[in-house]
Parts: sequence; C-alpha cells; structure tokens
Amino acid sequence: MLRFIVSILLCFSTIAPFLSSVAMAALISCSGMVPMNYRNDKISITDFGGVGDGRTLNTKAFRAAIYRIQHLRRRGGTLLYIPPGVYLTESFNLTSHMTLYLAKDAVIKATQDTWNWPLIAPLPSYGRGRERPGGRYMSFIHADGVHDVVITGENGTIDGQGDIWWKMWRQRTLQFTRPNLVEFVNSKNIIISNVIFRNSPFWNIHPVYCSNVVVRFVTILAPPDSPNTDGIDPDSSSHVCIEDSYISTGDDLVSVKSGWDEYGIGYGRRSFDITIRRIAGSSPFSGIAIGSETSGGVENVLAEHINLYNMGVGIHVKTNIGRGGLIRNITVSDVYMEIARKGIKIAGDVGDHPDDRFNPNALPVVKGIAIKNVWGLKVQQAGLIQGLRNSPFTGICLSNINLFGAPLRRSSSPSWKCSDVSGASHQVSPWPCSELSSTHPINSCSSHL
Repeated sequence: MLRFIVSILLCFSTIAPFLSSVAMAALISCSGMVPMNYRNDKISITDFGGVGDGRTLNTKAFRAAIYRIQHLRRRGGTLLYIPPGVYLTESFNLTSHMTLYLAKDAVIKATQDTWNWPLIAPLPSYGRGRERPGGRYMSFIHADGVHDVVITGENGTIDGQGDIWWKMWRQRTLQFTRPNLVEFVNSKNIIISNVIFRNSPFWNIHPVYCSNVVVRFVTILAPPDSPNTDGIDPDSSSHVCIEDSYISTGDDLVSVKSGWDEYGIGYGRRSFDITIRRIAGSSPFSGIAIGSETSGGVENVLAEHINLYNMGVGIHVKTNIGRGGLIRNITVSDVYMEIARKGIKIAGDVGDHPDDRFNPNALPVVKGIAIKNVWGLKVQQAGLIQGLRNSPFTGICLSNINLFGAPLRRSSSPSWKCSDVSGASHQVSPWPCSELSSTHPINSCSSHL
C-alpha cells in the first residue's frame, strides 16, 4: 500500500507542472481590452417587419432597424435582437453603439442574388480588389468608421451562402472581388463572440485599419474545397485578441496581413500587438499564418495553445519580393498538430502581385521569429525555411519541437530545407538544417532558447 501511494505521488509530481501550465493557459485572456457594454434599449427585427421564414427578404427590416439605432441614439446604445428563425437578407451596414444579438436557432442568411450586390471602392492598401481589378463587392455584414459594436448571441448563425460565389470563382466569371462575410473598416472597440459563421463567399472576419478588436468563442465553418475562405484576417490592425474558437475552412485559419505590394507600402499601416490563443481547427492551407500581404509590416504577434488537425501547413510566415515590410517579433508556442503536409514554413516566395508596377527591389525584412513547444504527428515534412538572397531571414529561433512523420513512410526529401536564413535551435527533432543547428543561442535567440 505504501509503495502504491509513493508511486501516485511521484506520478503527480511529474505531471503537476504540465497541469499547472494548462490550467494557467485556460485562465489567461486578452478579451478584457474591450468591455462588453450593457444596452438598456432593446429592439427586435420583428418590430420592423422581419420574418424568419427563410423566404421573405428582410433587407428593409435590417436597414430600418439600424437606421433607428443610428438616428435615435439611445444612451448606452441599442441591442438589435434576432429571434429564432431564418432571416434572408441582402448586405447591410452596422452603426456605432449597437449590439447585433442572435438568439439560439437564429440565422441571418445572405441572399444569393448577386446582381444587386453593392460595390465599394478597393482598400487603399490593396489598390484594387484582391481577386479582380477595380472595386469589390461589399461584405455581407459591413461597418466603416464605427466604434462600440458587438456581434454576439446564443450561437446563432450568420450564413453567407457562398457556394454561388465559389462557383463563379471556379468558372472565372467573377466581375469583381467576392464579398467578405463580416468586415470592419476604420473601426475600434469591436467584439465578435458566441456566433457561428458559415459558408462565407470569401474571407470570413476581416477587421482592416481597426484597433481594439476581440474575436472570441466563435465557430467558423466552410467546406475544405471552398476557395479563399480564410477564418479571421486582422489586416493593418492593432490590439487584436482572437481566442477560444474553432475554425474549419478552405484557407488559412488565422492570417495576419497589412497591405499588398506598392499599395501597402504607400499606405504604410502595420499590424501589431495581436494575440491568438486557444484556436483549434483544420484546413488544407495554413493554421497560423503571417501574410502573404505584409507590405505595411507585421510586429508583435503571439500565437499560443493551438490545436491543428489535417492541415496543409501548421505554422506559415509568407511574403515575397515586392512586398517590402518588416516582419518581426513573432512568437508561436504550444502547438499540437496531427496530419500535415508541412509543420513549419517561413518563405519569401509566396503570393501574387496586384499588377506589374510592384518594385522587385522592395524586399521584406524578416527577423525575430520564435517557434517553441510544438508537437506534431504524421507530419510529412518538418520544415521549409527559405529567405531571400538579398534579404536573408535572421533570428529564426526553434525550441522544443518534435515533428514525427507518418508511420512506415519512406521519402527521399529531407526533413528540413533551408536557405538564406540564420538562427539557432534547441531540442528540435528531427534535427534542423545546418543554418539553424547551432545549439549556442545567438543574441537574437537567447531569450527563447
């Protein structure tokens, strides 16, 4: 009996630090950066003629309700309640000091009538639509220049019905760039939580030129073959908190951006102070990504406690010649991935260009990338890190990384492939390429190894 008690105590002493770190991870949150304001004034979409039968077009009801919020300006703002039902509508704009609240079993569904979809100007940091020259289709739920806006509820659904847009993309019949599902432009103090986002025509949640944004407890779903259905893309934005969410889409789960080639360089607005924590999901593309549109710069990004399954690339930092921009102080830690083509990729040859006016001498600067505490199973290739000959990537720090290949898999390709890169590593398996195989921390890696 005494031997049994001693063995239990020894076992607990071994796993206690791990349990402690897991418990602490569950407690840490950045969501307090934006307070959830209580709305004394409450209205329902049914007060404005909304009908949740899945057939009636509710565009007038949504626009009338939001017009009322915007012009009556109740103290503390107004909550717009969406009761259970399926509310078909065209795109609409949000306004400041409002909460869009979706009840359980409430669905806001986008119409598939693309002919009447509004067009808006391209983002100045992109110079044109991301897919097509000229303008772009307005996002399904849109907001420009607002503050103190909340989208939340009881896990109701915002459904973009994107399949008609995906079909046009595949058939190459798009006239303009597809609409995002939700986009905030030039806005601040935004909360998106406890909502399911489904079948976006293009990117799902896109805060651009924004600050103080919290995205938490959301579910984002799209088929794995749906084109460009990124989950959450903070773009030239700062103080962004993304936590406790599940994302399964056809493109990157989370991708931090900051403008496209000469337009992003000219606009000059970076993304910085971004936290990504406790995200799970799957995608044929990337789990946690930086880029490839990084021309304004990306700095001070922390991604931790990430769980990925059936991925293209687990962790991906991507840029290209012509991008310019400074990418630095990126930390990714405590990642578990299972089934992936590639565990880690940091590359300077990814992404297309808006036009032929990009400057090939505008080279990105990538430095200070720390990746640590990564565990992967059935990973076909551990890593690919390829800088640029005239702008090598520096300060690439790898620590406590174990990436195991598929059982009985034979391959002539190396586990790691590197070029034009420098840094250091510690406890990495399989052993990394020679450029990173130094176990003596260089100055830029000393705090991580």
